[in-house]
Amino acid sequence: MFLPTTRAEMKKRGWRHLDIILVTSDAYIDSPYMGIAVVGRVLEKAGYRVGIIGQPDITSDIDIKRLGEPKLFWGVSGGSVDSMVSNYTATKKFRSDDDYTPGGVNNKRPDRASLVYTNLIRQYFKETAPIMLGGIEASLRRVSHYDFWSNKLRKPIIFDAKADYLIYGMADISIVEF
Repeated sequence: MFLPTTRAEMKKRGWRHLDIILVTSDAYIDSPYMGIAVVGRVLEKAGYRVGIIGQPDITSDIDIKRLGEPKLFWGVSGGSVDSMVSNYTATKKFRSDDDYTPGGVNNKRPDRASLVYTNLIRQYFKETAPIMLGGIEASLRRVSHYDFWSNKLRKPIIFDAKADYLIYGMADISIVEF
């Protein structure tokens, strides 16, 4: 059984609430090749009720609110590929294809997805559970870094995203400890 992505799927499991909601810029695919799915399964095995929101619409509250608010924390990931690398070529041209989006069309992944999704959560859930950043985007930008696309030095992503915590690298053990 897949991790729930809707209230109906939560109801099938007999769940009225979730402990953790994971948000990713990839479509949800329950595969060991997808980091968010692995983290979700590790948390589930540890006894937590976990739901996933894949590629939420950033222009409305419908997707981000569809599972409610988690009791413990939100986990936000830019996806299996850094969102800027996924959206642009090395010559800064927009990519029309996205292998992690249904239909393969690059129309659902925002630039700097971790920042956008964290701000989306903060916009619709004012006093919410902590927000944890993870995945490749957070790992690569956990310290001050040069941003190729803006040609500027940027501060660590946790400050721009206004997240509460950041886990980098293989998070399978540290996320459960958190």
